[in-house]
Amino acid sequence: MGRIVVHLHGAAKNTSHRASISDYSVRLGGEGVRVIEHSDKTTAQDYLEEIIRGAKNQSVILLQESGKMHDSESFSSAVGRWRLSREDTNLVVGPTDGFGDAATDRKSISLSPLTMQHELAAVVLLEQLYRATTILGGGPYHRG
Repeated sequence: MGRIVVHLHGAAKNTSHRASISDYSVRLGGEGVRVIEHSDKTTAQDYLEEIIRGAKNQSVILLQESGKMHDSESFSSAVGRWRLSREDTNLVVGPTDGFGDAATDRKSISLSPLTMQHELAAVVLLEQLYRATTILGGGPYHRG
């Protein structure tokens, strides 16, 4: 079974975002989701190359405003496929200024047509992963 690995460019500086990231990380720990905070001292290119090197032949998906959008139901279906996959799926939240040219020809998804701060995007992504796991498990969290 594949795990889902969420990559963050640095630790959240906003205490509310940091607390939410920590809370969802704990909730998702038993669901095969892991959060990795990378150094925020690297460029977007180096950050992405580090993830790709570590992921080897695994799936790497960037979070970008130009990526494919999902509603909660279709996102939960994607999460279900990722969990059943033999390989891990690496979801990458970009640095403050985005990926720039480093993102060329990379698979990507979008959380919203709105542009949001990368720390908030991390919280929204983790919340949606939590929602997806409860949808897949038949839990009461999702009321969509």
